[in-house]
Amino acid sequence: MHHLPKSNQGREAGIRQSVQEIDTRPVARCIPATAVESKWTASDGHLIRRIDWPSPDEVTQTRGNLLFMAGRGDAYEKYLETFEHWRLQGWRVTACDWRGQGGSGRLGQNNAGHIDDFGDWVGDLALFWHAWAAEHDGPNVLVGHSMGGHLTLRAAVDNVLKPKPDALVLCAPMLDVFPEHLPLFVKRAFAKAMMKLGDPGRPAWGSKEKPVTLIKMRRHLLTHDEQRYEDEQWWRAQRPELVLGPGSWGWVNGAMDSIARLNQRGALEAVDIPVFMLATSADKLVSPSAIARATRRLVDVEALTFGDEARHEILREVDAVRDKALAAIDDFLERRVSV
Repeated sequence: MHHLPKSNQGREAGIRQSVQEIDTRPVARCIPATAVESKWTASDGHLIRRIDWPSPDEVTQTRGNLLFMAGRGDAYEKYLETFEHWRLQGWRVTACDWRGQGGSGRLGQNNAGHIDDFGDWVGDLALFWHAWAAEHDGPNVLVGHSMGGHLTLRAAVDNVLKPKPDALVLCAPMLDVFPEHLPLFVKRAFAKAMMKLGDPGRPAWGSKEKPVTLIKMRRHLLTHDEQRYEDEQWWRAQRPELVLGPGSWGWVNGAMDSIARLNQRGALEAVDIPVFMLATSADKLVSPSAIARATRRLVDVEALTFGDEARHEILREVDAVRDKALAAIDDFLERRVSV
């Protein structure tokens, strides 16, 4: 395990010391002094950034261990409030960035989010999970948001998580993309055609809209909570390496192939891990109908689905939505995960 370079330590200390003057919710914009940010080395030598949140030393009983995996273009800084919530519930929390995004390097052209095969990410997750689980005693829970939800479910389908998680929590998992009415085989064929027309690492989409218009559009897709949206922008200003562009055509092709893997007959039905599914029918980034279909196919699943009150980033929504979502997750884990 490799710690962050000493050259970054001064900036990290400045973030910790100055944030109290900037934000009334300091945990959203502060890495606690007792948290550990480091690098884990993947099988091919690629460095994967991780954070180990402070232990739940203020509670009477430790519930277990929770690994959180974020979505496409995300970084773990966006979820610090949620990590702290889980710590106060008694969980030891770890999070990682996927290779090629956040603080785990880049793989595509022009800062595009690229991967050759989603199986590469599944492989990273499987190896990290095995090593991470060996570091801790107690129940182990795997949580994934959006693309992270897709990949955690894919890892369960591929049966590569050893030891097996005691539970999965999937938040707005990317189980299909828009347009929903377009059959997957058409989307796959189009992606493969675009792969042949140029470098797979080139950006797959862009926009001629002005930056201010883009920000408004993006915020409308992610959350109703303007302050939580601004938290992400604050972190990107403090840590420019977190900024990631659009997905590459390699990413699009990989996503279509991986979605097809989950759609195979018997794939989801074979998952024998308790699953909690969190979604919103108003999602405009991932397919709500695909999530509903997957929920019907999983054999041991509980679900909470919001409506227009929630956008894609449910764990970064306004308090009324976020609190309800976290309470439902807490209740599920309390009932289904033995200490």
